Amino acid sequence: MIKLFTIRDRNNVQVHGKAGKLLLYGHGFGCDQTMWQQVTPAFADTHQQVLFDYVGSGRSDKQAFSAARYGDLQGYVQDLLDVCDELGLQSGVTFVGHSVSCSIGLLASIVRPELFERLVLLGPTPCFLNHPPDYFGGFESADLEGLLLLLEQNYIGWADHLAPIIAGEVGAVSGRLNDSFCSTDPAVARAFARATFFADQRADLPLVRRPCLILQHRHDALVPLAVGDYCHAHLQGSQLQILDVSGHCAHMSHPQLVIDAMNGYFAASD
Repeated sequence: MIKLFTIRDRNNVQVHGKAGKLLLYGHGFGCDQTMWQQVTPAFADTHQQVLFDYVGSGRSDKQAFSAARYGDLQGYVQDLLDVCDELGLQSGVTFVGHSVSCSIGLLASIVRPELFERLVLLGPTPCFLNHPPDYFGGFESADLEGLLLLLEQNYIGWADHLAPIIAGEVGAVSGRLNDSFCSTDPAVARAFARATFFADQRADLPLVRRPCLILQHRHDALVPLAVGDYCHAHLQGSQLQILDVSGHCAHMSHPQLVIDAMNGYFAASD
């Protein structure tokens, strides 16, 4: 029996608010839309807000996962565009993305620039790999292959190892990340991890024509400060703001800093 998926069910689309400018949130690898729950209340009275889970993540319909479709970031880009089409969105979208969702949002904006008003990019990186002498993403290929090998051999051990690195601490944020990682099907995690960590979108940055706010974590084991500078230099009309925090998830560890940065950016550009 063939199951027919509605996009709202497939991607667990949630719409909050009925008026105001629209914020569309994209979560990072191994996460889901609930990671934004400390940010969204700040915009409840001023914006309509849309959250969703990429297929394979959170409360999405796991049966819709296809290793072929989600073997690279284009499958996740299509998820994002499918959600916009389902909701009849044609313009005026402010996309707020974390980590790999930054690349997903940027790629979607290249495909449909008229859909987006602007993008807020929290912890973006176009490429995790080092490509000396011009680009230092923070990792060698052997480092990333080692992470993927651990994921395949010992998924729980992989989650225990990676969560505090991403969080920048051992505490509530790393515990929540660990729980999220462990709730993800390992086959889905493998596909999303490879698509995330081996993507190279450096050549795509100059093709982006929408304004961007880049929020860079000062002490981030996944994304060195130089990557934020690189994005700023190659994204036309972008602004770069350094958040004085450790880790890769300021929306979870220091949500008020993210809220303040977004409000400042919106006030200056509206």
